[in-house]
Amino acid sequence: MSIFDKIERIQYKGPDNRDPLAFSFYNPEETIMGTTMREYLRFAVAFWHTFKGDGLDMFGQPTARRSWDSVKDPMTLAKLKVDAAFEFCEKLSIDYFCFHDRDIAPEGNTLRQTNNNLDEIVRHISDHLKTSNVGILWGTANLFAHPRFMHGAATSCDADVYAYAAAQVKKAIEVTKELGGKNYVFWGGREGYETLLNTNMSLEIENLARFFHMAVDYAKEIGFEGQFLIEPKPMEPTKHQYDFDVANALSFLRKYGLEEHFKFNVEANHATLAGHDFQHELRFARINGLLGSVDANQGDLLLGWDTDQFPTNVYSTTLGMYEIIKNGGLNPGGLNFDAKVRRGSYEEKDLFSSHIAGMD
Repeated sequence: MSIFDKIERIQYKGPDNRDPLAFSFYNPEETIMGTTMREYLRFAVAFWHTFKGDGLDMFGQPTARRSWDSVKDPMTLAKLKVDAAFEFCEKLSIDYFCFHDRDIAPEGNTLRQTNNNLDEIVRHISDHLKTSNVGILWGTANLFAHPRFMHGAATSCDADVYAYAAAQVKKAIEVTKELGGKNYVFWGGREGYETLLNTNMSLEIENLARFFHMAVDYAKEIGFEGQFLIEPKPMEPTKHQYDFDVANALSFLRKYGLEEHFKFNVEANHATLAGHDFQHELRFARINGLLGSVDANQGDLLLGWDTDQFPTNVYSTTLGMYEIIKNGGLNPGGLNFDAKVRRGSYEEKDLFSSHIAGMD
């Protein structure tokens, strides 16, 4: 059953194209210096924005209209969104998607029930992988949305929360390995503080390092050979995150003997929030041999929050690709569109035209 039945497979039509549902510049099979555009760019779709986003913001109700809106059973809905992800990627000639554990399967009343839900959806994804050329660029654990993580996960002041987060990451690494994921990402949205008056910074950072060492040890134990990535961000939702930018996070990795086990997933909008341009963060990661993957988006320089817009600034993207090519590419990383359509772009075709704009 087709979910996006009104959308045909997106074709390359050249620079004179005026069709918003066709590529003007991205030709996946075109070869430049012996390498195809498809392999240079290694595009990926962000499951959370594309199949979970509904246009909701803190000032208003959801606006998006999706063909799955009428489905009420959480597990049926989860499977339908997986179906949508594979169809979407195939129609756009995108080879990968990325996910958080809670994007693809609903949380249950207990960790065991939650893991059972996740296992069921993983089996559904595995069935698709048998017949599709689409794969998993990276997986990760959502350690920021649930109220239990209000004071952090790996830096929580509550030992029970720390243990729960460790169990969740353990499962997420297993799932990423089972699905053939190329990378595993750590983004510490709640790993930081609001005020130093009630924060034991040294203990929290040491606990974060212990957490990462446990993840490294467990990956070795189960034979996960994917690349571990840290995604720096200076703030939001936390006032001050411990992985502020690439330089800050690199200092942390070196202090705790982790630099041999991690690279960086650099996000353009996070660079903006840290007071850098996109190329700066890419360059700093590259010259230290730690540029692993990219979240391809852009921010608004007039706004102080993470707007996650699709990348349409040709100057910024050109300089970004310069760094990536100087890096020898990103394999096994890629360019993940951590970007969302605007609230007024509520139709399903807008999901396609926005990705086309970014890919072009």
